[in-house]
Amino acid sequence: MLSLKQCTFCGKNIQAGSGTMLAKNDGSIQWFCSSKCRKNLTELKRDYRKYKWTVKGKI
Repeated sequence: MLSLKQCTFCGKNIQAGSGTMLAKNDGSIQWFCSSKCRKNLTELKRDYRKYKWTVKGKI
């Protein structure tokens, strides 16, 4: 059974068969709905709580 994943950066649900998975060297897995979210977290080291367009930032 396929389960819905949640984007690590913005918190949106990711449908099965889409999105990107990043496996880090420490064994943790990060899921991203778009390259925008992946770049903001991995390359630019941004905090999701500072952005209103993220679901987690609106809380």
